[in-house]
Amino acid sequence: MSGALVFGGSGFIGQNLLNISNQYSTVSLRDPNWKEQVDGSETWINLVGKAHDHKGEAREEDYYYANVQLVKEIFEAFVLSEAKLLIHISSLAAIEEFESDKALSETDDCSPVSWYGKSKRAAEEWLLSQELPNDKKLIILRPPMVHGPGDKGNLGLLYKFISKGIPYPLTAFDNKRSLISIQNFCYFIEQIITHNHKLETGIYHISDDEPMSTREIINVIKEVTGKNIMNLSIPKFLIKGIAKVGDVIPIPLNTKRLKKLTSNLLISNQYIKNTLTISNLPLTAKKGLETTIRSFWEKK
Repeated sequence: MSGALVFGGSGFIGQNLLNISNQYSTVSLRDPNWKEQVDGSETWINLVGKAHDHKGEAREEDYYYANVQLVKEIFEAFVLSEAKLLIHISSLAAIEEFESDKALSETDDCSPVSWYGKSKRAAEEWLLSQELPNDKKLIILRPPMVHGPGDKGNLGLLYKFISKGIPYPLTAFDNKRSLISIQNFCYFIEQIITHNHKLETGIYHISDDEPMSTREIINVIKEVTGKNIMNLSIPKFLIKGIAKVGDVIPIPLNTKRLKKLTSNLLISNQYIKNTLTISNLPLTAKKGLETTIRSFWEKK
């Protein structure tokens, strides 16, 4: 047996993983007969899940179906299969969604608040409560925001905002957040598959080595696009006042969204790097961002 079978291969991360090697294949859970299509891959990678719903249309049961029930089905099929390694992609949201000034480790307490975060944590707890055959291993990864070419997430939204010449109004806040480029994400996956004998079943944090501030991200966008956009530093008290209004009246900014945009949220990747004896990742955080922003710029 060799190769890897990717569940959720049609998404942004899945498409990038499938490009790593011709030994990576995918299967869709939308096919009622997917269990009959499982090949002889030694590794299974689960990317199936429901992410944040920015339109507010999803229900709690939607999150628990995609992020818990489908995970159970994949795990149960994995136990019965010939595969030896299951890599389940969870999320930083399973441990913290808004703010952490310290770099969170795998042993820190979990405090998810959204349906997304709670369902991701519920899947982790269920998986770790199951008995595994002695010859099988489960690796749960918690990445922060993953970005790269083809990304349609929050980084793309910020790029559109800045590239149109609109000054970013929250530069009075100086925050740092952990991110991970898709190149470094795929590198971690390859290292885990190659050296999984060094890892015990459990949870591992992955991220770029350096956190990035929103100001630094904006500067990268300016450098890549060549746009000299003016920084707009609205006083913090005024921004916070507007956010409180947004808690009552449906405007784009409220206190929860402001906290996500302006707070520190850091995690540590040292545990998995030490275990796998990784000294440096392929890309620095800035280089990864430059690659992502350049892909947006070239596509326009």
